[in-house]
Amino acid sequence: MILTVCPNPCVDCTLEVEDFKVGRLNRIDGIIENLSGKALNTAIGIKRLGGDVFATGFMFESGGRKFSRYLLGEGIENLFVWNKGRVRVNYKIIDGKSMMTEINDKGEFVSPKAQEELLSIITEYSKKAELVVISGSLPSGVDDEFYYRMVKAADGAKVVVDAEKGKLKAALKAGVYMVKPNLYELESFFDEHYESYEQMVEGCKKLIGLGAKTVMLSFGKEGSIYTDGNDCYFCRSENVAINSTVGAGDSMVAAASLAITANASMEETLKRAVAAATASVTTAGTNLFTAEKYYEILEKLTVRKI
Repeated sequence: MILTVCPNPCVDCTLEVEDFKVGRLNRIDGIIENLSGKALNTAIGIKRLGGDVFATGFMFESGGRKFSRYLLGEGIENLFVWNKGRVRVNYKIIDGKSMMTEINDKGEFVSPKAQEELLSIITEYSKKAELVVISGSLPSGVDDEFYYRMVKAADGAKVVVDAEKGKLKAALKAGVYMVKPNLYELESFFDEHYESYEQMVEGCKKLIGLGAKTVMLSFGKEGSIYTDGNDCYFCRSENVAINSTVGAGDSMVAAASLAITANASMEETLKRAVAAATASVTTAGTNLFTAEKYYEILEKLTVRKI
């Protein structure tokens, strides 16, 4: 079983605007709403690929019940720590050139007592889990060091983290099996700019030096890198029509997590991860990939050592 931990669920509202103009009147051509949150997306991806997954995290009284029903509809058992307030709404504005502008809400206040409750759930369920995925932002009242505490609570299981800046730094201090930054997040973390694969790999190795066993670095349609600091593999994405890149990283984590629990090679783990991410971008809004699209793309990908 894989345990996924989502500290800050959200409703993703994708607005399609033909020619988006800042500071001017814009008219919506289409709107798509999806129940989301990075680790919840990952849980759905794992289930769609046939994995056994259990979801937890913080949830909010206003708008939260539909998340539980949605996950159960996908066949995912879940247990959340409930809090007052509403589930945040994130807006994704996509114009006719496929450029995306994101406006993300913070998330309601979570008390210290609720934080301790979530840590207890992680401790209990990680004992039954082969792997724990912790990903996403944190709501109000929860500081970055909570990532350290969540990783520590999952002691005994392999932990995969998809977070940025202070949250990633805190998780690395606790030691994790894999982190999955994108190129922008890696550059921001070290305040550096990378142009070549060699520079990207060096950045990944720095994360390994800080506490990650492996790093999976994604950089959009150009591909992804997976390294343990010694061996390094590259896989280019399949050329597909892109409808939305939102959720691609979560899909990547889903497929990689399943591959890790299956003791797949590094090459195969990367290949499966890239297939899931590529399949995800073919769907509109923050809808995730289908298993059929995943397997269609998987057989077309190749991995090479760099």
